[in-house]
Amino acid sequence: MPSSPLVQLNDVAVRYGRVPVLNSVELEVPAGEATGIVGPNGSGKSTLLRVLATLLRPTEGRVSVFGTEMGRETAFSIRRRIALIGHQPALYPQLTLRENLVFVSRLSGHSEERVDEMLDLVGLAGAKHRRAEQSSHGMQRRVEFARVILTKPDLLLLDEAHAGLDREAGQLVDAVVENVRSRGGAAVFVSHELDRMLPLVQSTYELVGGAVIPGGSR
Repeated sequence: MPSSPLVQLNDVAVRYGRVPVLNSVELEVPAGEATGIVGPNGSGKSTLLRVLATLLRPTEGRVSVFGTEMGRETAFSIRRRIALIGHQPALYPQLTLRENLVFVSRLSGHSEERVDEMLDLVGLAGAKHRRAEQSSHGMQRRVEFARVILTKPDLLLLDEAHAGLDREAGQLVDAVVENVRSRGGAAVFVSHELDRMLPLVQSTYELVGGAVIPGGSR
């Protein structure tokens, strides 16, 4: 008997005032798989990720994550099982790269003892005491991948995952996604570059007119 999808969206719509962003979205994300969603800038990709991350309640429709239907009371209880890497790194600029990861470890209940190990793993051992605002975009992105490895999410959401990454750092995307999938979790990519995410996903969709159109399985 097939297992229930890790994420399920039924007839989901998002409007900002009278402006429609998502319309009648139907989407299932199976456990153990990576799903890719492609669309041009401004098509609603980031908005869709915020819905999946339980950060944005849809105007209409039903959202289920880990078998739990989303509501104000339930979103927070599962949010720690979700990791979102946005187009812009979510770091405190005044803190060092290490301090940012220590803060995440304390907030998520994970051991600080592994922070240096994680930074070493992503190639930042020699730069861990540099403030985030003095670090390159690529270095900040590496810290976010260190966060994912440290916190072991069951759902990984990636917005333009390869943006600002060199070839070596780009391999971190592959490794992190594979780690999440191997634990029975799932990953969702959104990008305007289909070719960059094709090698990593099992199913693809296109975001057209606010709706998600199946693009086939690989």
